[in-house]
Amino acid sequence: MLQHFSFKPLYENKQLPGWSLSFFYKQKRYSANYEPDGSIKWNGETPSDEETVKKMIHELMLFHVYD
Repeated sequence: MLQHFSFKPLYENKQLPGWSLSFFYKQKRYSANYEPDGSIKWNGETPSDEETVKKMIHELMLFHVYD
């Protein structure tokens, strides 16, 4: 489970899509950019089970941003 998930727009003009996000997963902090096409660009280390984490991020972004 992702803990302390937070996101903010990448651009001052909030109509341009793209978000910076950060969270803790398995007691490690990760950060990434969530691109308009749904791709995730990691800033630094990538989680070992990346596909599982990506699914959780997509679910959270759908709930918080696109809802």
